[in-house]
Amino acid sequence: MSPKEKKAKYRQDEQIIENSELNIWEALIPVFVLVGMLAYNVYVFGDDALSGSNQFILLLGGAVAAIVGFFNKVSYKQMLTEVAENVKSTTGALLILLMVGALSGTWLVSGIIPAMIYYGLQILNPTIFLAACVIICAIISIATGSSWTTSATVGIALIGIAEALGISLGMTAGAALSGAYFGDKMSPLSDTTNLAPAMAGGELFDHIRYMAWTTIPTVSITLLVFIIIGFTIDTSGVADTDAILKTIDGTFNINGWLFLVPLAVIFMIVKKAPPLLALLIGTLLGGVFALIFQPEIITTLGGGTSLNFESSYKGILNAITVDTVIETSDPALNDLFSSGGMSGMLGTIWLIVCAMVFGGIMDGIGALERITESLLRMAKTTFGLFASTVGSCLALNVTASDQYLALVVPGKMFAKAYKERGLAPENLSRTLEDSGTVTSVLVPWNTCGAYHSGVLGVPVAEYFFFAIFNWLSPMMTLFFAALQIKIKQLVVKEAA
Repeated sequence: MSPKEKKAKYRQDEQIIENSELNIWEALIPVFVLVGMLAYNVYVFGDDALSGSNQFILLLGGAVAAIVGFFNKVSYKQMLTEVAENVKSTTGALLILLMVGALSGTWLVSGIIPAMIYYGLQILNPTIFLAACVIICAIISIATGSSWTTSATVGIALIGIAEALGISLGMTAGAALSGAYFGDKMSPLSDTTNLAPAMAGGELFDHIRYMAWTTIPTVSITLLVFIIIGFTIDTSGVADTDAILKTIDGTFNINGWLFLVPLAVIFMIVKKAPPLLALLIGTLLGGVFALIFQPEIITTLGGGTSLNFESSYKGILNAITVDTVIETSDPALNDLFSSGGMSGMLGTIWLIVCAMVFGGIMDGIGALERITESLLRMAKTTFGLFASTVGSCLALNVTASDQYLALVVPGKMFAKAYKERGLAPENLSRTLEDSGTVTSVLVPWNTCGAYHSGVLGVPVAEYFFFAIFNWLSPMMTLFFAALQIKIKQLVVKEAA
């Protein structure tokens, strides 16, 4: 039996804990308390809420659930057992997150990520400027795995270019964010792309492949709209990216050979190689290419004066494990050419573990079973279940004001409901991303909306309509659900 078949069998054999003494309102107490605490915490800490306070709030939510459990005759041992099982189930996801951090480090110092940015910026043209903004930001966001970094670097540059061309800043910001969030969704380097399948109980690359079914049509429609808009607006001036290109070219040795590494990883993904193996090989190849094409950068990172075994070893290991910043003559690009390595993923890992504690206790006291039962009664159809998930993600983006929480809380709450309907976890993880990740930027008081509007200098109200990819994504996932397109079922256990 293959590992995937074993996992599917385990999901079917997994016991759902019932507690006949727990009613629906008692089951919802921890959820209401958690959402309230998270909303206030994000209000107080803003962007810094993810530095640790949100994680502790999740633990407090678990404590509230435990109190409800004690009042309903649930033992401490049972709750702890479920927490342990929950944390154990995310082992693969946590290891993949660490390897993603390692990969981003070697791909930065080898020049792979800078090369993607370098060639991406050269496709700018005034007539297709808005469509080019989508493409450029998509390329950079896929390469970096971060919509925030894309917005704060190339996004700012594109806004400046738009001003010079006389193009609406709202249109430009909407196009840039559409591309940035497309890349954020589809990049294996993205924390949200790793978080969604971890919450749903799926696999990273299965999630990305399955998500492409709704994401590709959405971004295609987005590009078509911006191409049409581009042919109907007047522009003046020339898109000047020479300074940025010269800085990149002067810092890194940019050439086409660097793309052999991502092509090798894509080939392994297509051939369904184990994710950890694909990421490990991609990391090691990135290190080799860094030694070949960027010896000066490796020497600097290794603290040496010349490239030798010791400086090479230290330089590559530093890129893999800790914060790395490649200094350039342009301060704005320094943020783009930085990576947290494996250590940069610890915040997301911390968030997942704390979410598993909350979810484990909720499961242990029977609350998830009670909520799932109620959801299934209200959602009479598969479409109703998808619509409930979308609505929950949107509600959390508005109330809890954070995209990570819009993935974590519905992910834990709906996993049982999808399993009860015989739906594969990819359905849930895709819906979480289509409605939780991308819509966060459309809410002015959400951390993502506040961040991007502040960085780009364009209010949410101005770019809302033009962030086509972001508001179209949840509609697309509901469209697929309504027509029963690509709704993957769980593997049916064979009869003895």
